[in-house]
Amino acid sequence: MEVTRPRGGEPAATLASLYVEPEAPAGPQEWPALHFADVFKIFRSGGDGGGLVETVALRGLELEVAQGELVAVIGPSGCGKSTFLSLAAGLDGPSAGDVSAFGISLSRLDEAGLAAYRARKTAVIFQSENLWPGLTAKENVETMLRLAGTHDPDRAATEALASFGLGDRLSHQVTALSGGEQQRVAVAGAAARRADLVLADEPTGELDEANEALVLDALRELRETCGATVVVVSHSPRVADFADRVIELHDGRVVTS
Repeated sequence: MEVTRPRGGEPAATLASLYVEPEAPAGPQEWPALHFADVFKIFRSGGDGGGLVETVALRGLELEVAQGELVAVIGPSGCGKSTFLSLAAGLDGPSAGDVSAFGISLSRLDEAGLAAYRARKTAVIFQSENLWPGLTAKENVETMLRLAGTHDPDRAATEALASFGLGDRLSHQVTALSGGEQQRVAVAGAAARRADLVLADEPTGELDEANEALVLDALRELRETCGATVVVVSHSPRVADFADRVIELHDGRVVTS
């Protein structure tokens, strides 16, 4: 410490600053596609004279998925897989902790923001009933694109369905498609609107082995051609085998990743 005595005043101390300017990052920061930070989800039932029952589905879940990953989330029934997917899709919110996607906290979004996130940023593929049964394959994808505000949905739907081997099924009603074809239509819809994050909940659960392989190939193609991050929740060992990384949940926590 260097001490100086200003003219006509008390001694003053001049201290060298301990602050060091941090180095600027080499390039733009890439946020993880998904980040669960100490997330709890508690469901409550009962009341009105009966005892209140609490079910803890997620217990301080810590989980991160990098952009461009193809991840399988596995675990026994009741381990929290579907709850995890619901929170990642912005369909529900955590009881505590934070869920963020691409650096944006979903808890901070209002209903309009969450609707935009689901329509433009993510695509959710369920085990079944992903499509409108009264429409054709092409009309289904066109409707998805219109909801997302995509330009020229007619051409985009046609090209997407053709790229997933469904070019000869454009005018078929959903009820005339096999289970595997219906799931591939849903994947084509995600590809057509360029969803950054695809969340699939048991997408092959009702399919035989041959159709399961076709759907898994379609999901991998979605990642490779569109750069999407794909997260698949499943019980199937074949899904685990095809993923880049497997995250296992048990009792609402990650046990392996």
